[in-house]
Amino acid sequence: MSSSLRPPAQRPCESCPYRRDVPAGIWSGEEYAKLRRYDAETPDQPTGLFQCHQTDADSAIRRICGGWAGCHAGEELLALRLAVLDGTLNAATYRAVVEYTSPVPLFSSGREAAAHGEAGLEAPNEDARRLITKITRTRQDLTP
Repeated sequence: MSSSLRPPAQRPCESCPYRRDVPAGIWSGEEYAKLRRYDAETPDQPTGLFQCHQTDADSAIRRICGGWAGCHAGEELLALRLAVLDGTLNAATYRAVVEYTSPVPLFSSGREAAAHGEAGLEAPNEDARRLITKITRTRQDLTP
């Protein structure tokens, strides 16, 4: 069985919404709202995997978000379980997500990460604007 998604990077990317050191307001409110849903009890969680925001959604090099893997208990993630069953992830990638430990500090929950990110939506600071510009140059599937 081949995996269509790669395991998380060694460290969450510089614009990961789960990282404590990432400026607020980089992503849209809809993206931050997604983070909270993965805190729910397993049967109430989203069924979709949380991918790294650094690549287009349909990219051949897309991967699981390191911040998502590091913040949430992988074995409790419904999306992760379903991805193994439907062949989206192979056993090695599943294990990499479940065993992932971030080398940088992450928020302790999706709720906490979302609250931080949403706090900057109205007025992103200079660092946030710099990352927004970098992301929009990298991602071809985002619209201004």
